[in-house]
Amino acid sequence: MTDEPVTPGGVPAGADTNPVRLLGVFHFSFTVSDLDAAIVFYRDLLGFTFVHRQVQDNAYTRRLVGYPDARIEVAQFAVPGERRGLSTHDLELVCYETPRGRRSEPEIRNPGEAHLAIAVEDAQAMYERLSAAGIRFFSPPNEITEGVNRGGKACYFHGPDQIVHELLQPPAARIAAYLETQPGGPA
Repeated sequence: MTDEPVTPGGVPAGADTNPVRLLGVFHFSFTVSDLDAAIVFYRDLLGFTFVHRQVQDNAYTRRLVGYPDARIEVAQFAVPGERRGLSTHDLELVCYETPRGRRSEPEIRNPGEAHLAIAVEDAQAMYERLSAAGIRFFSPPNEITEGVNRGGKACYFHGPDQIVHELLQPPAARIAAYLETQPGGPA
């Protein structure tokens, strides 16, 4: 018997058994109830770059989402300064005009819940900025004492529709190494 992890199908974890090459993550998406308010939050408070907004009221969208009467509005955002790959955006917000949804119990512990971790250079400064704007945090930035980000800071907060977000300040050495790889070098 081995201690190596295996998948539910019994294949050793990490084994290259997928004949289709992954090209990357195209985007991450949240469903929101008020697209205008969510745009203000992500663009004006968090600093994402607004890319595009569109209404999708067509047969393709209805087939894709599985609702025969679907009419949705989408807003797309990019992380400033990130190199673009296949996608023009990193984050997509979706608002269902039809059929309207409802928020289930918004607890981070519930299966299916998610959070978006946002890397920042100064978690305390961002915490203070967002707190002053009325954003509710689970706690102030906490020093990370274990794992690969030991020496950094992190904290969770709620965004629109009680979507959970994380501010993550990597350790100083990781930030410096990252900035060295960016066009123009460290700021």
